[in-house]
Amino acid sequence: MQSNTLKQTIATLFLSLAIVNTQAAPLKGTVSLDGSSTVFPISEAVAEEFLAEQPRVRVTVGVSGTGGGFKKFLAGEIDINDASRPIKAKEVKLSQQNNIEFMELPVAYDGLSVIVNKENDWVDYLTTAELNKIWQPGSTVSNWSDIRPEWPRRTIRLYGPGTDSGTFDYFTDTINGKSGASRPDYTASEDDNALVRGINGDINALGYFGYAYYVANKSKLKIVPIDGGNGPVTPTATTINNGTYSPLSRPIFIYLRKSALERPEVRAFVEFYIDNAATLAEEVGYIALPDKTYRAAMLRIRTGKTGTAYSKNAAVSAKNLLLD
Repeated sequence: MQSNTLKQTIATLFLSLAIVNTQAAPLKGTVSLDGSSTVFPISEAVAEEFLAEQPRVRVTVGVSGTGGGFKKFLAGEIDINDASRPIKAKEVKLSQQNNIEFMELPVAYDGLSVIVNKENDWVDYLTTAELNKIWQPGSTVSNWSDIRPEWPRRTIRLYGPGTDSGTFDYFTDTINGKSGASRPDYTASEDDNALVRGINGDINALGYFGYAYYVANKSKLKIVPIDGGNGPVTPTATTINNGTYSPLSRPIFIYLRKSALERPEVRAFVEFYIDNAATLAEEVGYIALPDKTYRAAMLRIRTGKTGTAYSKNAAVSAKNLLLD
């Protein structure tokens, strides 16, 4: 009897060790991300940290803009789309047509930033009405003096995201009243670093992009306070987080294809992303969301909850989801 008990104990011990060893075994495979250049610095930082723990998993992070990323995502070409805006109704419809179930996971808060050249000594702030005057379709603004007569009569040169960018969609919707409504005569790029270089090299430049790209290049650039109706406010970690930098503060996201969770390397990466998003977002210049928002995101992953809660047609606004 004792011999049988001993054999059972040894067998159980070996089984336990085998399970532990299997769980501890390094993962291998690939995880593919594409999309927003705004979200890219966070995803890149997460990929680098994840690689240190799982060196046999290859994580690729592309930058084709939010819209360009959604095209690939909804065609089933990538696992995750980085998005600097919520998914659009037409994209939700396409996901249904293509049988793509997705999970919407907010990862950080951003203050879309208006930038001028470091040597620009006349712009003290801009109002949202002035931004509209500059960027609206059919705008007649060509010189700085067209904005305010006391400013120099010098040609203003504009830089901004391309039309596949979620930042472009958000800015045009907020400032011009319709997503995609913009004057076309500006230097456009999906690469925010290209916009940084353009503004840095042009004293008459004005442009806009995500806050993290300003933080990474603040020695080269000048950020512009924005008056949304309550006086000029400069985007900072504090003003973006407490909502006083308005109306250009926004949540940013990753969208996960649910079927990709069947691959253990994807599940491990996404859970690692949400576990570390607060810390890594702040390291690259963005603002962490409330802890409860990350807990809700993790719950979505673990329960398989799909769909959008942040789109314009959702029952609950993004602002309420962030602040409740």
